[in-house]
Amino acid sequence: MPSLRKILKYLFALGPVVSALPAPVPKPGSVLKPYPRARLDVRQAASQGLNDVDILQFALTAEHLEATFYRQGFAKFPASDFQALGLSDASITALLAVGQSEATHVSTLLSAIATAGFEPVEPCVYNFGFTDAAGMVATARILEAVGLSAYLGAAPLINSSAILSVAATIATVEARHQTFIRVASSADPVPAAFDTPLGPRAVFTLAAQFITSCPAGSNLAIQAFPSIALQNPMNAVAGQSLVLADASQPAGATNCAFIGPTGTQFSDLTNGACVVPQGLGGETYMMVTNAQSIADEAVLAGPSVILAS
Repeated sequence: MPSLRKILKYLFALGPVVSALPAPVPKPGSVLKPYPRARLDVRQAASQGLNDVDILQFALTAEHLEATFYRQGFAKFPASDFQALGLSDASITALLAVGQSEATHVSTLLSAIATAGFEPVEPCVYNFGFTDAAGMVATARILEAVGLSAYLGAAPLINSSAILSVAATIATVEARHQTFIRVASSADPVPAAFDTPLGPRAVFTLAAQFITSCPAGSNLAIQAFPSIALQNPMNAVAGQSLVLADASQPAGATNCAFIGPTGTQFSDLTNGACVVPQGLGGETYMMVTNAQSIADEAVLAGPSVILAS
């Protein structure tokens, strides 16, 4: 059985390759079967039941999704479409470089996991809903924000300090991606003094919206939360009332949780509506809960991404 030391050898030899975005599912609420893999004698990661190899497989799943996103987008929209958005040639080159780095992460992870004796997860079939270059940039902003939040949320789950160190080197690059995308979107490049960690199930839920299908047996057994349907758009300002599409769903809901750089704030959910609290910045994650808690057992739906600024 390959050792964790052997995996680390290939990780450091082939380059930094860790992220933490979980493998998406075709339908929120479904449970995927575990992929075939060898077992390492390492501690289970916190209450998630994930070991370090599982986190590495999450990394590959993340890079499959992101690399496919940029590849499909650049194949669909020519440089002139991005120029029409006001992007300079240098910015378009930088945007292409973001996609190229994601593709490099895919090939590196494939080599590292396979050479170490494990079966790498396969890419899924994706639907990113591309209609124009502006929509692609807007979606990239969400993907990069969620990817960075996934890194931060996964950090406490990693047992190996060496893998954690490699993950940190990628997290800083993801942060650069996010800053660049925010600038390209005419948003504040640094909306807050902190970034927002997000747990595996929450990230898993956000990824599900881009998935059509996944190969059987290629994913971890993680259950997504039900999605949130809102009547009003995801751009939000403090004091605005966010209204659920169906006031009766999810049953038992009492609160909206807003997870942002400064922590989690709660707003009462009354008649299917809740008020956006003060002090939010950047990409904020909204959940519907049955208590003032974002523990898995309290989350009834979400998260949904709210663009607070």
